[in-house]
Amino acid sequence: MKLRGVRRSRNVEDRRGMASGGMKVGAVGFLAVLALSYFTGIDLTPLVSGGGDNRLEAPTAAEEEAADFSAAVLGTTESVWSDIFRDQLNASYRPPVLVLFSGTTSSPCGGASGATGPFYCPADRKAYLDTAFFATLRQLGAKGDFAAAYVIAHEVAHHVQNETGILPEVNALRQRASETEANALTVRLELQADCLSGVYASRVDGLLEPGDLEEALNAARQIGDDTLQRRAGRVPQPHTFTHGTSEQRARWFARGYEGGDIDDCDTFGAARL
Repeated sequence: MKLRGVRRSRNVEDRRGMASGGMKVGAVGFLAVLALSYFTGIDLTPLVSGGGDNRLEAPTAAEEEAADFSAAVLGTTESVWSDIFRDQLNASYRPPVLVLFSGTTSSPCGGASGATGPFYCPADRKAYLDTAFFATLRQLGAKGDFAAAYVIAHEVAHHVQNETGILPEVNALRQRASETEANALTVRLELQADCLSGVYASRVDGLLEPGDLEEALNAARQIGDDTLQRRAGRVPQPHTFTHGTSEQRARWFARGYEGGDIDDCDTFGAARL
């Protein structure tokens, strides 16, 4: 992704110098948590131990590069969604804040850690990202800078859902539903975010390099519920899925990219996911 000269967003809250004390989670534990958890309304505090703030070592050159990359990608999402809100919704777009942290931090939606992966918290309209997650992506087989950009775009897409009223409406429905029904609603929400990420990708074509689109599609496949559960040594259990299968995630991203319109992302009205 060609980001040289691209405006860096100022809506970045850098907490990498401070983190709440917490336990480290191994690779298998990380995969199990990522496969079973979802982005909002879930108190993740039991997954990390509490504690006071601790000063960490200064960020490495790689971490600084990841932070700069995140700010640049966030800047592109702000431009894209401001245009879409104006042109398609006749509304103004209020961008989210991206919180960068190291290890663990706190949020109104519970504890944030590298073990839970990036997530969006509607309570404070912030997305949370441990930049070390980019390395985890590579370990999962999702390599390339646009794979990392896809992750940021996905969390911003949840903010778009919050701004348009979809997120609170689905959350209200989830509160009244059984666990299986709530999971099914969450899958539709997540696949819509994948589709909206594809819409975003279609609007930054001028910044894409050969292979970038395939990097995003591959990332979507690598973090499908079925794939993550297999990696964690489990037989996939569809009733526990909260993000969708690898095939579904890649297909809905592609649909958003090919259509380039938010109306193409109606996962709640779709007969086939």
